[in-house]
Amino acid sequence: MKRLFVILALLMALLSPALAVQPDEVLDDPMLEARAREISQKLRCPICQGENIDESNAAISRDLRLYVRERLVAGDSDDEVLDAVVDRFGEFVLFEPRVRGGNLILWLAGPVMALAGLLIAWGFMRGRSRAAPSAAELSEAEKSRLDEIMRE
Repeated sequence: MKRLFVILALLMALLSPALAVQPDEVLDDPMLEARAREISQKLRCPICQGENIDESNAAISRDLRLYVRERLVAGDSDDEVLDAVVDRFGEFVLFEPRVRGGNLILWLAGPVMALAGLLIAWGFMRGRSRAAPSAAELSEAEKSRLDEIMRE
């Protein structure tokens, strides 16, 4: 009985993302439907923000899914469909923003900051190793004073 429950739970977990697309949204042509699903994976739900429109049950996601399918049926390429959605909703709907314009700053900020952090850490470690005094640098007076202290 436990095994049956576990198998059922796993099947439900695997099928849950596919439940958002309603049967009346599915296109008759399997190739167009596959393209629509691929495009839907790249688009963020404007309401949920953490889900793509293919997995989201929000009404706006349904409208976006239908819009994507309409554009594909009309003969648009994948890039033309994405451009049309971005024109209506802005680049926020893309899970992976394009590398151009203002987004270029966002794409480059991470690597630049990591490199700056490494350079700062390297400089700090290098300066620290130079500044560390050693026991060999003690003068004779200091050595004798140290010996006196150690005897007491």
